[in-house]
Amino acid sequence: MAVTGIGGVFFRANDPEGLREWYATHLGFPSEDSHVFAQEAGPIVFMPFASDTEYFAADRQFMLNFRVDDFDELLASLRAAGVEVYTDPDWDTAETGRFARIHDPEGNPIELWELPEEVEE
Repeated sequence: MAVTGIGGVFFRANDPEGLREWYATHLGFPSEDSHVFAQEAGPIVFMPFASDTEYFAADRQFMLNFRVDDFDELLASLRAAGVEVYTDPDWDTAETGRFARIHDPEGNPIELWELPEEVEE
């Protein structure tokens, strides 16, 4: 037996309805009765980090990472909506792709990942 994919992401929220709407508005997640959507095939990274990692905030136990397309357009729309977007040219490589970081209204860290072209094809 083996895992065949990620079946969902579940976490507590102070305002589940508001947070669901934020994810729908800014990242295109479903927000109505159905919370299920079909994802595109592609890589999934499953990586536990050391408890003292500096890869994401020390006060958080997890960071969401979403594969995205139209990276520049998405970042522009997030910034236009007042979402603070963090980028660092050192994060981006031809081997791994492009990355940006944002936080949802409850402070959960989110990494946005545009795959490198050779992986996308």
